[in-house]
Amino acid sequence: MQKVPHVVILGGGFGGLSSANELRNSLPAEKLAITLIDKKDWFMVGFAKLWIMNGTRKFEDSVGSLNNLSKKGINFVKDEVLSIDLENKTITTSTKKISYDFLIISTGSVLAPEKIPGLVENGFNLYDHNQLSEINQRLNDMESGKIAISIMGMPYKCPPAPFEASLLINSMLKKRGVRENVEIHFYSPAPTTLPAAGPQVSKQIFDLVNSEKIIFHDSCKIKSVESKKLIFENDREESFDLLLAVPPHVAPKIIYDSGLAKEPGFILINRDCKTSYDNVFAIGDVTSMVVYESMAMPKAGVFAEGEGIAVAKNIISMIQSKEEFVLYDGKGGCFIESGKDTASVIEVDMFSNPKPSTTLTEQTHENLIKKVDFEKERLSNWL
Repeated sequence: MQKVPHVVILGGGFGGLSSANELRNSLPAEKLAITLIDKKDWFMVGFAKLWIMNGTRKFEDSVGSLNNLSKKGINFVKDEVLSIDLENKTITTSTKKISYDFLIISTGSVLAPEKIPGLVENGFNLYDHNQLSEINQRLNDMESGKIAISIMGMPYKCPPAPFEASLLINSMLKKRGVRENVEIHFYSPAPTTLPAAGPQVSKQIFDLVNSEKIIFHDSCKIKSVESKKLIFENDREESFDLLLAVPPHVAPKIIYDSGLAKEPGFILINRDCKTSYDNVFAIGDVTSMVVYESMAMPKAGVFAEGEGIAVAKNIISMIQSKEEFVLYDGKGGCFIESGKDTASVIEVDMFSNPKPSTTLTEQTHENLIKKVDFEKERLSNWL
């Protein structure tokens, strides 16, 4: 009896779920075994965190259960991956060893606030779902003072999200009638708001936040954080009453231990998403793909999703001994919400000629509805 090929997927985010579903929709369980491993048993579309932050959503209403994958014939293992043995094609978790024929690494990146001295003690992590309720409470209690929103490392996931956060916070404070008493300052290590989006879209984002009197400070590289004080690499200091930080991102330790990447970098891939090991692919935020000159693919769920689908199609071709091979197309869109019941879409084609093209649509209520629908579709289709 012929052995059924086994695809193991590390990570239940956008990349992992899109590839698992594409694989299962293409081949039934008797022809392909799929195992997805994640240490948590839920999936959330990242932008829902900002709705929890501003109090319009609860965590429990923003997640889907990865346990639902079993209904699709996808084996879900809630466990921590301890090691990847690429030579022997084995994954070791805290409770078992799992062998694979094909491996898709979609672990995402790890938030590393500890890399900035004083951040953990003196600021909040805007991307940590465990801190969102307390951030919401602090924002609701604030009557006056200075809010600092700081990007503390590049690259970081969901590039528009901190700007969205500033606009939603602006809206929260206006509704409470205290916005005039609160300064909002935005500090970025980059020379423009969204370097990967190009100068025109960066200017549009700058104009959007500037129109709400959110003060954008470029080229601000953080060295450390003290009580109510940011210290930059040029030794400049700025005060704050509330710090919301996007901390540095790194790959998980297992990626460095296995030799797939060197610390503090990510797995280098091309449009085929192959690693240097046979039948081992890497997608999403754990990777770095140079698309133009020194510009890398932004870290965003929609790009991980596209990579996951492309890799799944190629694995199916390999299983069926077909010659067909697709490259990831680099197309996607990210929403940016205004706080005024509208949103715009940053539409991206990373492989357009002669260089990546990016456009920003108008702010409309219809785009906000599209944003809500985007979340609903992923949760219902994947889980």
